[in-house]
Amino acid sequence: MVTSPTRPGSSAPVPDGGRRTGALSGGSPRLAWVFLAPALLLLLVFLVYPTAWSLVRSLFDARGEEFVGLGNYVTAFTDERTLVALRNNIIWVVVAPTLVTSIGLVLAVLTEKIRWAAAFRLVLFMPLAISLVASGIVFRLVYDEDPDRGVANAIAVAAHDMVAAPSPYPGARPREGGGLTAVEGGALVTALPVGEQEVVSLAITGFPPDALPAAATDAAVPEPGPGLRGLVWLDVAGVQDRPGEVDAGERGMPGLTVEVLAGDRVVTTVTTGDDGRFTVPDLAPGSYTLRLPESGFTPPFRGLTWLGPGLVTPVIISAWLWIMSGFAMTLIAAGLAAIPRDALEAARVDGATEWQVFRRVTVPLLSPVLLVVVVTLVINVLKVFDLVFVIAPGSVQEEANVLALQMWQVSFGAGGGDQGLGSALAVLLFLLVLPAMVFNIRRFKGDRA
Repeated sequence: MVTSPTRPGSSAPVPDGGRRTGALSGGSPRLAWVFLAPALLLLLVFLVYPTAWSLVRSLFDARGEEFVGLGNYVTAFTDERTLVALRNNIIWVVVAPTLVTSIGLVLAVLTEKIRWAAAFRLVLFMPLAISLVASGIVFRLVYDEDPDRGVANAIAVAAHDMVAAPSPYPGARPREGGGLTAVEGGALVTALPVGEQEVVSLAITGFPPDALPAAATDAAVPEPGPGLRGLVWLDVAGVQDRPGEVDAGERGMPGLTVEVLAGDRVVTTVTTGDDGRFTVPDLAPGSYTLRLPESGFTPPFRGLTWLGPGLVTPVIISAWLWIMSGFAMTLIAAGLAAIPRDALEAARVDGATEWQVFRRVTVPLLSPVLLVVVVTLVINVLKVFDLVFVIAPGSVQEEANVLALQMWQVSFGAGGGDQGLGSALAVLLFLLVLPAMVFNIRRFKGDRA
């Protein structure tokens, strides 16, 4: 009697002399190709063909008519804009993935120790769900130079004004014929020397009358008397205005510091009253100069030029950190969940502090995950385009340029662009990304093995 062979570990016979069929054997290879064909077709059309054509196109001139060989590659490495873009890409690769991974690691460890950790991680992951263009618009507003619109400068101005009080009369300047002149540094000094018993009138303009302190009263030239006497008032131009003379309705400028100088030495200092008048008694006979320090007229602090040439790249990187930190935290949190708790508890039982447990146990056990996160982020930053294009103003876009943006500008810029040089930059960018991609693929294969 002939019986069919059975599968190992099973009493059921295997039909057809032991040959596996159906799902267990993988089915027909032809059927597999039928299901794979649409995906392969899409890969050929949208990946393989564009890659091959870009390589071929990079060997021709801008019109695509003349073969130039490696000429476009030589141009790419000698063009100043491309070198700036390459430098910025290096900055991105060195700084951004390291910062994001570090922030993600800290957040992942901290969220393990709090209640509602899942909700907290969801909130941190949400920026990744926003398009990079929308995120760029948000951060363009955050770093707007006007503190009335830009959050960063609003905070900077508030912090500055807490430490250093703003000047009482920002932007004020001497009125023509008013007895004062501006010197280097912003201070105002009397145009002519004054005596110890003299009466001086010092006219200032360029400040809104409505912005004068509420305590300011009508200005009046002081009567002659003992000591040096003077008036500092806001000389407002108008129909009935007499430059350098006090007109009806014009008010004094209270709270201004007046320094009395003998040569370069400050003899004494007084402050103007509510009507703008001041008196300096007991001066020795001689010739003096009156100076109103620049601290009374300096323009208000308006924050930093975040989107200027010096700070634009760090600003864009900060936007990318906000977007990608949740991604790094999520992957690292998954790695933390897989760490054997016995190893952590054993370290604590042996007397290790939490910092020692983190540095000597948690981080080494997480190193495979951290490496994958860093490499994935490196691939991402090499292709960054949207944030730089949206956040960097046109006037400083060259300083913030990266290879992906340079490729787009060269290929589709004014006059039709140079698609030969643009293709060469695309190939260069692909070659930079390729090692990281290969490393990640091998890493994933090793994990599965």
